[in-house]
Amino acid sequence: MVAETYDLLVIGGGINGAGIARDAAGRGLSVLLVERDDLAAHTSSASTKLIHGGLRYLEYYEFRLVREALQERERLLEIAPHLIAPLRFVLPLPEGGRPGWMIRLGLWLYDHLGGRVSLPGSRTVRLTDPGFAGGLKPSIVKAFTYSDCRVDDARLVVANAMDAAARGATILTGVAATGARPVEGMWEVDLAANPERPAPLRAPPGQVRARALVNAAGPWVSSMLGEIGEVRRDGRVRLVKGSHIVVPRRYEGDHAFLFQNPDGRIMFTIPYQQGFTLIGTTDVVVGEDERAKPAISDAEIDYLVAGANDYLANPVSRAEIVWAYSGVRPLFDDGRADAKAITRDYVLKLGRDSVPQVLSVFGGQLTTYRRLAEHALDDLKPWRGPLGPGRTAPPAV
Repeated sequence: MVAETYDLLVIGGGINGAGIARDAAGRGLSVLLVERDDLAAHTSSASTKLIHGGLRYLEYYEFRLVREALQERERLLEIAPHLIAPLRFVLPLPEGGRPGWMIRLGLWLYDHLGGRVSLPGSRTVRLTDPGFAGGLKPSIVKAFTYSDCRVDDARLVVANAMDAAARGATILTGVAATGARPVEGMWEVDLAANPERPAPLRAPPGQVRARALVNAAGPWVSSMLGEIGEVRRDGRVRLVKGSHIVVPRRYEGDHAFLFQNPDGRIMFTIPYQQGFTLIGTTDVVVGEDERAKPAISDAEIDYLVAGANDYLANPVSRAEIVWAYSGVRPLFDDGRADAKAITRDYVLKLGRDSVPQVLSVFGGQLTTYRRLAEHALDDLKPWRGPLGPGRTAPPAV
């Protein structure tokens, strides 16, 4: 029996894999995406639920990333208004925090780096003004406001996968890629149903062939490289856990807060669903054993509760936590020791100097997934022949 053949096989059903499958299908390629669990089952559904430019990344001089993220924030508002909505943030100025002039400068850059069109700019406010009063301790009176967006992260992944399927891609969940090897200028890829999941609706073929591979396995990207024969294995990820807690609503108003913690990290409190507040996140380096089922630790709960209570007029107690969740971010290992300083930018690595080619995705975030997908397909052009331009904006997802 002749194995099915695809132009591109994408391994991983998170935001990066789904975005790449959508872009590739839109360029006319035959695409197969395999995900051993479910779409958005891991990192992509465990985010802070934001589409943002990355204000804090300016401290690390990541101007390219911030510019791209701000531009993508505008595009995603246009193509997915049913999943993404503007959100106003209040950044209070506590004693001992970053100086006001530094924050003002950062916000000016944030307003201008990405060609802001649809969202209001930053400004100075007093927390005694109507609309802001009562949320924070009375001793905190000065603040800045700026704009970013909230997102339904899991639905954004599913929407991209559905649009990829509408463009002709085949999406298989509950199916793992267990190995791949180059054979006569093609990839021969072994597929198997995940025994830990219900049987997939479509039984996976035992083997398929592909002209190119994309390894978008997220926290498993390095492990997946180990299952692919005759490739370079340069590039590593640092696995950094981010945890969140959800508590009953702490303040009136539809705005979010950005708090500065004593350790230099930032923390968000965000209106969540109809009557709750989402508080996060943490940065904890973890091992491979926590990739599949990360869980919040007691130390992380203490950190989030204490950080919120430094600011909130209505303090949080452990007993009020109604939900907690954690995700493992597969950040590109740039050698920085401090977890909060590790780059949030993405790195794309080609694994061979000849056909068939494999491209691995290290890092990335929700906001920049569409540009990452375009860059990934552009990097594969020399190995795939002429491709059409990316077709992921402005068509809606």
